[in-house]
Amino acid sequence: MFLLICALLLGGIFHYLWKAEAALSVPWIPDPGTRLFTERPLLPPIDDNFLSSHKYQLPFRTKGRDIVDQKGRRFKLSSVNWYGASDELFIPGGLDVQHRSVIAGTIRSLGFNSVRLPYSDEMVISNPHILPHLLTANPDLAGMRAMDVFEAVVDALTEAGIAVIINNHITTATWCCGADPCDAGWSNDHLGPLCRVRQTEADWVAHWETVMARLASNPWVIGADLRNEVRGVWGTMSWDRWATAAEKAGNALLKIKPDWLIIVGGTESGNDLTGVAKRPVRLDIDHRVVYSAHVYAWSGWGSMEGRYAKRSYPSFVKAMRQNWAYLVEGNMAPVWVNEFGAPNTPGTGDANYWQNLLRYLKAIDADFGYWAVNPRKPKDDEKESYSLVEDDWVTPVLDYRMKDMTELMRA
Repeated sequence: MFLLICALLLGGIFHYLWKAEAALSVPWIPDPGTRLFTERPLLPPIDDNFLSSHKYQLPFRTKGRDIVDQKGRRFKLSSVNWYGASDELFIPGGLDVQHRSVIAGTIRSLGFNSVRLPYSDEMVISNPHILPHLLTANPDLAGMRAMDVFEAVVDALTEAGIAVIINNHITTATWCCGADPCDAGWSNDHLGPLCRVRQTEADWVAHWETVMARLASNPWVIGADLRNEVRGVWGTMSWDRWATAAEKAGNALLKIKPDWLIIVGGTESGNDLTGVAKRPVRLDIDHRVVYSAHVYAWSGWGSMEGRYAKRSYPSFVKAMRQNWAYLVEGNMAPVWVNEFGAPNTPGTGDANYWQNLLRYLKAIDADFGYWAVNPRKPKDDEKESYSLVEDDWVTPVLDYRMKDMTELMRA
């Protein structure tokens, strides 16, 4: 009888959990405001938000929670990620479809004043010649190596008046981020022959120096995002270890150009900046550190209150304040939420996460970076459900995401 009761209880629990998970996948029905947004042309970008407006006096620095220019004007990062150079093909996506200047123009037309541009260490190590069919819309780049193409894309963005922040995304050129311990941090030499692409901490810093030395003369390359989603093997990365490495790399880059902002992400796959309260990152040049955080629907897993897809707004805000937002609300340091995103056809869980996040980002007027503009993933040309443009890299996807981000840009 006891075993039967236990079996019934466990069956009831599993049934409840199954129903709760299934409810998160029920298609979300857009509200009237969102439907109206999709039926109208996108508002033109605000020129004063861009570096090309000449409103801002470079270089930037930090002041409390903000990034400011030399006259103390805030420059709010309204960013989008343009990925590809960190993946197997070694170049930003879309160069076979549109000229890089057209893609830069698309990003500007969406209202984004800055781009987070990822690269892999393998791209720097191998620097391969790019296959011609990947550059059919950019014939002037034919025959060039990956680093040359990367620099040409940076130039196209800045010529469009868009600020660029370079991001060391991953060691091995592949989609990030899986369970591979070789890519769980900035160095992997302690893992011996396990890793196909091996590097020491000194190698990682040297790769950064190689990338940024080529871009030092471009004033609109404003910063270096030191590493994406450090986590260590099975979440073992300590904040102190990461902060110490970030100081080493940041100081090396500031010797090349003292004007750059140095972006340091949280541990636990970018979610956790709690360690900053007791152990901030300190560089040889003051007012250069910007922190970053990632927030996705699946973040928060393993906690008592569950993933963010399930959370009420008060629970969600509590988690944000604990993880990173205390730095912003306390006017201690800037935090750039440089990865978040959702599919164009969300379930109710995705929509709940998105509504909570954007409500909060608007409330604190946050610096942000959406993942991602790309309509296709490099590997196997898979459709990117988080994309903000159609396959032509020109036509915007006007839906709930652009509605909320447009409001955030104009806050």
